[in-house]
Amino acid sequence: MSNEGGTVKALSGMLPEELFSSLELDKKFRAKQIFKWIADGARSYDAMTNLPAALRDTLSSRFRIFSTSILSTMKDPDGTVKLQIGLSNGSAVETVLLTDAAGRKTACVSCQIGCPMGCAFCQTGHIGYERNLDAGEIVEQFYHLEDAVGRLDNIVFMGMGEPMLNLEAIRKSIAILTSPEGRGLSRRRITVSTSGLCKGIRDLADNGPDIRLAVSLTAADPELRDRLMPVNVSNPLPELRSAIAYFTEKTGRRVTLEAALMAGINTDDAHARQIADFARGLNVHVNLIPWNPVETLPFTTPKGGETRSFLKKLEAYGLNVTLRTRRGETIGGACGQLGRSAGIAATGSGSRRPEDEADDEPWMG
Repeated sequence: MSNEGGTVKALSGMLPEELFSSLELDKKFRAKQIFKWIADGARSYDAMTNLPAALRDTLSSRFRIFSTSILSTMKDPDGTVKLQIGLSNGSAVETVLLTDAAGRKTACVSCQIGCPMGCAFCQTGHIGYERNLDAGEIVEQFYHLEDAVGRLDNIVFMGMGEPMLNLEAIRKSIAILTSPEGRGLSRRRITVSTSGLCKGIRDLADNGPDIRLAVSLTAADPELRDRLMPVNVSNPLPELRSAIAYFTEKTGRRVTLEAALMAGINTDDAHARQIADFARGLNVHVNLIPWNPVETLPFTTPKGGETRSFLKKLEAYGLNVTLRTRRGETIGGACGQLGRSAGIAATGSGSRRPEDEADDEPWMG
């Protein structure tokens, strides 16, 4: 079973009705059984004990449950876990497990091999871009993490790649993970993050699914954002602001604005005022993420005083602001660091990489 580009179409990327058709089953309830087994952690047909032995043998000889495998597991002293996931075509992506102070576990999953967005402060874009992941390759990242660390509470599409450029596969993966016949993950536990593609934001508002949205803003100075985030050239700030307003009005959901802070770049009074002006009248929360070091990039992490000063400036403008704790830095699992591990490389050029949510919402960073 193969897709274009040499990827294997695994059972993990199918809903029950697709399993029934693709596996040529004679009873629909068998498809539901297989779907539930995969969600519950069965990684071999022998584990699906309520299937007839003859059917298990037939399926085992013809169909793969997963198309990916874990190449390496890295653990940070703060509890962060990063998995390097090998794909069927020989490429690799990374996925990260983050645990907050309350013990909630969040999967940060990738949606592309590399990223085409070209954000100057992000490692992922500097490894190039190869292709979109399919729904199975996305879902399996979540399942691999659950196999490794136990049941997860949240999923955030904030790893390698720009989700709005692979929205249909993300929709499919969300349908699989939220299906009551399978994993049954609540949609309120799901966040999609974008570098600011207005068309995708409006598409998500119009066509769902009904999930949380985070937007990587970083700077509301047009010239600076052009340099840091090339997406701003084709999706300028006024259009982005309009798209965010449309999303909040259409869905009733608050949007998270994310700002990766770089010392001496976007932390002064003027930049605080510009973010406040951008956010004025919008139903938003601001997440501040001190930039996580990437050796090859020409930025510096702001010291604590610089970061706290910027936070207070935003609060003085009446914004709701959260300063995110830096996690996973020693294993290259923090915001903006994915793809640093040996063996992660793609074939094009580009970048992108946001993070999180606020209060009781899924988070990372």
